[in-house]
Amino acid sequence: MTLIDQMPADNDPDALFDAFSSWAEERGISLYPAQEEALIEVVSGANVILSTPTGSGKSLVAAGAHFAALARDEVTFYTAPIKALVSEKFFDLCKIFGTENVGMLTGDASVNADAPVICCTAEVLASIALRDGAEADIGQVVMDEFHFYAEPDRGWAWQIPLLELPQAQFVLMSATLGDMTRFEEDLTRRTGRPTAVVRSATRPVPLSYEYRTTSLTDTLTELLETHQSPVYIVHFTQAQAVERAQALMSINMCTRAEKDQIAALIGNFRFTTAFGRNLSRFVRHGIGVHHAGMLPKYRRLVEKLAQAGLLKVICGTDTLGVGVNVPIRTVLFTALTKYDGNRVRVLRAREFHQIAGRAGRAGFDTAGFVVAQAPEHVVENEKALAKAGEDPKKRRKVVRKKAPEGFVNWSQSTFEKLIASEPEPLTSRFRVTHAMLLSVIARPGNAFEAMRRLLEDNHEPRRAQLRHIRRAIAIYRSLLDGGVVERLPEPDAQGRIVRLTVDLQADFALNQPLSTFALAAFEVLDPESPSYALDMVSVVESTLDDPRQILAAQQNKARGEAVAAMKADGVEYEERMERLMDISYPKPMEELLFHAYGVYRRSHPWVGDHPLSPKSVVRDMYERAMTFSEFVSNYELARTEGIVLRYLAGAYKALEHTVPEDLKSEDFQDITAWLGELVRQVDSSLLDEWEQLANPAEEDAEEAQERADQVKPVTANARAFRVLVRNALFRRVELAAWDRTAELGALDGDAGWDAERWARAMDAYWDEYDELGTGPDARGPKLLSIEERPEDSLWRVRQTFADPAGDHDWGITAEVDLTASDTEGRAVLQVVDVGQL
Repeated sequence: MTLIDQMPADNDPDALFDAFSSWAEERGISLYPAQEEALIEVVSGANVILSTPTGSGKSLVAAGAHFAALARDEVTFYTAPIKALVSEKFFDLCKIFGTENVGMLTGDASVNADAPVICCTAEVLASIALRDGAEADIGQVVMDEFHFYAEPDRGWAWQIPLLELPQAQFVLMSATLGDMTRFEEDLTRRTGRPTAVVRSATRPVPLSYEYRTTSLTDTLTELLETHQSPVYIVHFTQAQAVERAQALMSINMCTRAEKDQIAALIGNFRFTTAFGRNLSRFVRHGIGVHHAGMLPKYRRLVEKLAQAGLLKVICGTDTLGVGVNVPIRTVLFTALTKYDGNRVRVLRAREFHQIAGRAGRAGFDTAGFVVAQAPEHVVENEKALAKAGEDPKKRRKVVRKKAPEGFVNWSQSTFEKLIASEPEPLTSRFRVTHAMLLSVIARPGNAFEAMRRLLEDNHEPRRAQLRHIRRAIAIYRSLLDGGVVERLPEPDAQGRIVRLTVDLQADFALNQPLSTFALAAFEVLDPESPSYALDMVSVVESTLDDPRQILAAQQNKARGEAVAAMKADGVEYEERMERLMDISYPKPMEELLFHAYGVYRRSHPWVGDHPLSPKSVVRDMYERAMTFSEFVSNYELARTEGIVLRYLAGAYKALEHTVPEDLKSEDFQDITAWLGELVRQVDSSLLDEWEQLANPAEEDAEEAQERADQVKPVTANARAFRVLVRNALFRRVELAAWDRTAELGALDGDAGWDAERWARAMDAYWDEYDELGTGPDARGPKLLSIEERPEDSLWRVRQTFADPAGDHDWGITAEVDLTASDTEGRAVLQVVDVGQL
């Protein structure tokens, strides 16, 4: 039975409240006073600003709000800052209201979009609000984690619905809102509804605070001995979190019985990467690692072990997943400062309370603890003073260790100030874009009046408003000059005095903004080129957001190789440094793409909001026939392998959606099949949810995650597996062409093909030819033969070398073990021979 079944006969506020509270009681949930107050205001039709501590049941208030909206026959939207939380909430609400009543929009996934309850990212709701304004079929908006309103890059998306949806009831929720007087008054003025601010400083699980001058190891040991675990140790870089986990391996965290429980829960979970193998050691010892750079399946495993109470310590960053329900008893800060991309600074009160609030979870703990470590040099000094005892002479002789250079100081008074401070007031992050103007112009009515209201009645100070107005005028003129909009001599039937001369796609600004440019750019490519399929990949990659960590690693690698080459050539230091400035990460087709972008932008000026960025991640992996692990290892990206995989998954979705079916050549289909299978074998959750979310009735979020960890056999996708085999062979061809026999030996040494044997085989080839091709023709299917032997669970394969004479009489013969391939999630082959046919 769903909550819908308990809908009262009428939507009287008292009846709605009684029905919902009865439903909660049936599930053993007693409403807190703040929850009751918020729900009473919601069912009465008021806007609600809910500012209560983490773990105080804001999700239940959100469910009550959706219930009230459904009773009034209104469409209700739930928004959150990240797609993962939107997806999680989607499954939760399906269980509460039934799958037929809940839909989801995240920009790259659309499920049951006409449902009365919609889960979406804030950007999606902002786009709908700009497109439809007061005419939008939205009666209620529940905005979770509303403190994201102050995020520099994304805060505009939390403001736009407040400005453009006067017909809606708003429920704004966060644990760290600060003074909301301005929002209270503004919402009442815009919507005509009363606005209630519901606050509660009382946590369901009270927190206690402590500042420690002992070493972190001593502090942690004491916390474990006094049963204050699980402990979340907060670091401000991913590297520090992993290093701490390694350093804590010397502490005995768990009993033998607890380690057996961990092993049983892990079961047959596949740790498929180098970082994963380290994580396997950590978690089996009772230590978790949790940060944004990890593969999703690893983060889920850590969360699952923590929820089972099996991890004593979790080493992570300050970005512990928004909305992630990980039971933590103690939050231990290793510092009270962080690098924010520009400078090292003391934590803001909002940041501190957001992290500290993770301690002590309702239903798990009766108390929570927040501990801050003193700076390391202070700890060392305290230790030295303690060793000197109470003797004044000895204490005076103690040489105090100084703070490291550039250290931004924090102390116990910093800690106490953060504890006492209210979160800072939320700062407006409004911005004007081409997409904004196009959406407003596309609406019925007078676009100038709508834009004037939007630009002059937002939350920005007047000086900033004037800057936005100038920006809007400049954008409008560019649209007019480009012929994208036109003035009408008199209003049309829908009251427009200016209109678009182009048709915008229905999901304009929701998906990849440059996808229409990609379609135009495909037309300038040469279909007869052997690199045509990879050129299409490069076009799509140039429209994707930059994965900064990957590009920085590629640039560092390129510069390192260039320095080594220049040193070998005797280039002087000053000249080397000068030349290095011109070396960047690979940017295939850069000149052609920028020329095409410039031409396209003249008739589609709104793409100026989204700069083109040529890069090569997918293409680099494919051309160099690298596996995921080889790519991560080559660029030293182990700590951020999750970012690598998310980029690859995003690229796969873009390739599938952006390229028209009639342009998908055999080679292109091979590439997309390979990429999709590569992502699935590393962590299938990034694609399985996207592809199978259309059937939510079959499973909830937890079941979906469990299924995601049960990877399909890699040989099941025949097309993709053939590409994996081809790549595995061609990787050896490339290494042989570069004379990197040591790496070949590392690949095939177990099969008897060590570096020395590879060198002998290739020496015979070099005696006959002076070149070994590695271009598009060399890796084509014509030079690969496969003899399938299903009865023996193996394939016999032959990769022919592209020799300069075109004799094609040399190559690599190997056997592919299908069973081992399924076990390891990659093409497992054994070289049989390297030589002439």
